[in-house]
Amino acid sequence: MDFNFSQEIETFRKKVRRFVQEDVESVAMQIEEENKISEDIYKKSQELGLFGLNIPKEYGGHGLNMVDKCAIYEELGQTHNGFTTLICAHTGIGTSGIVQLGNEEQKKKYLPKMASGEWIGAFCLTEPEAGSNATNLSTTAVKEGSKYILNGMKHYITNGPIASVYTVMAVTDPEKGAKGITSFIVEKDTPGFRVGEIDDKMGMRGTYTSELIFENVEVPEENVLGEENQGYVNALKILSTGRAGLAARNLGSSEKLLEHCLDYVFEREQFGKPLFDQQIIQHKLADMTIEIEALRALTYRTAWQADQGDKVIKDAAIAKVYGSEVYGRVADAAVQIFGGKGYMKRYPIERYYRDARIARIYEGTSEIQRNIIASQLKKERTKA
Repeated sequence: MDFNFSQEIETFRKKVRRFVQEDVESVAMQIEEENKISEDIYKKSQELGLFGLNIPKEYGGHGLNMVDKCAIYEELGQTHNGFTTLICAHTGIGTSGIVQLGNEEQKKKYLPKMASGEWIGAFCLTEPEAGSNATNLSTTAVKEGSKYILNGMKHYITNGPIASVYTVMAVTDPEKGAKGITSFIVEKDTPGFRVGEIDDKMGMRGTYTSELIFENVEVPEENVLGEENQGYVNALKILSTGRAGLAARNLGSSEKLLEHCLDYVFEREQFGKPLFDQQIIQHKLADMTIEIEALRALTYRTAWQADQGDKVIKDAAIAKVYGSEVYGRVADAAVQIFGGKGYMKRYPIERYYRDARIARIYEGTSEIQRNIIASQLKKERTKA
């Protein structure tokens, strides 16, 4: 496995790092207070091409493979997580379905504007009774002639209020269970489709999640994404390939927290000497470093395997659960190191601590990841 990046990627990575440090981080507190990403940051993200990371070059994107994409995600993880989520939800599950499963007409219609950031993408699977049990969908799609009629509701949909293109999972054959779900591309201005309640979250300020309501929404049959009744399989593919990206984001955030801690312990004095000289602090920093470096190796190995075309169901689940839990432990240790300051909103540690909590829940909880890992172990054992 060779993780040496091309000069092109190294140059792009440095540009993203500079943008993150100079533009996004400088307004992080403003994002927290206003709960929105400014138009200026949005436009600069467009200029950098951040909305087209995974979209092939022929449609206006960068066409990054998974390893290179993780390198950019790692940089994005080192700033405000709300901004990071806006970009990564779009370039991950928001667009991956069309990139991986779309036909040529669908790709030509949607991907250029999604690559430029003119159109934002959202992935719509979760419902009030279909979270971890993702097959328990109540949103239906009934075919009438050359169109499907969608009815139902989704919730906790990242980018829901601001997206233009939605990948929606709906039941087309109730008798078949998971094998009776189909993926659809739904446009925001389709009659009968509307945004419901916008969520007020503990963290991830600046990024929007919401309900989405479908009331007799007519979707033409040419907007079926992939094959009919293959939607659940499609959803698993989209989620699985994106889990290394989630690990990379958590890696970047954990690295940034360690950097903040190192800056603090060398300037802060306790008992007449730098805080770093306290052995218990050294051990905390060492433990953080051990987990970060283990996460780095796991993340990039999984991404590399995905680029080779290997099945990474188990590895991606491991990367997702480990990355989210490392982030949580590192954030908790950072608060402890900073003490009272770590609990105050004027310091970034408090923000990361709140944001880290959702990492163990969205795009598949840690419990579901462990189920996936165990099921893959059973399959491997059976084959052996």
